[in-house]
Amino acid sequence: MYIYEYERIINDLSGYNLFGGTKYNNDAYKQVISERAKNGWRYVGFIPAVQRGTGHIEEMDLVFEKNI
Repeated sequence: MYIYEYERIINDLSGYNLFGGTKYNNDAYKQVISERAKNGWRYVGFIPAVQRGTGHIEEMDLVFEKNI
């Protein structure tokens, strides 16, 4: 049987230009996934939690599973 946990990640808006629009940066997910893996969790995907009308994902939930 698998159990699932979710961890919220917030993407930071880093700038705007007339040609490329907004840009979101996020390196926090790397540390979260690595720490979870050390504790036996497996990363299985993400779910957009907060999304702008333009399609930019501001917040996402990382999904982890563990076999118990």
